Amino acid sequence: MSRFSRLAVLAVAAGLLVAALPASAPAGPTATAAKHCSVGDSQSYGTTYVIWIRARHVGCNKARERVRAFHQCRQGKKGHCPNLGAWNCHENRTSGVGSYDSVVKCRHGRKVVKHQYTQWT
Repeated sequence: MSRFSRLAVLAVAAGLLVAALPASAPAGPTATAAKHCSVGDSQSYGTTYVIWIRARHVGCNKARERVRAFHQCRQGKKGHCPNLGAWNCHENRTSGVGSYDSVVKCRHGRKVVKHQYTQWT
């Protein structure tokens, strides 16, 4: 066998090994992206405006239920709601003139619901 044919055979064999490698590699953990849920009527949640809702490991209908429950729990414009039963919530407020914006994150195990709202004071 000539030197050129041996190199061609080696190149083909190497190409086959490289092509087979990703198929035989073990699958690692996959990332789960947060779903962007539609807000619908942004004023139907018991606050001035809900801007956005995101959900991870929970459906959008349940996420909207959690957002409504959060705003029912917080009792008034300046109220807080640290938990909703088994769900623990934390919010970061940014004050403005006559209003504030808040990003809320509620967790229950792996389930996470985040939303942002604006409240006129």
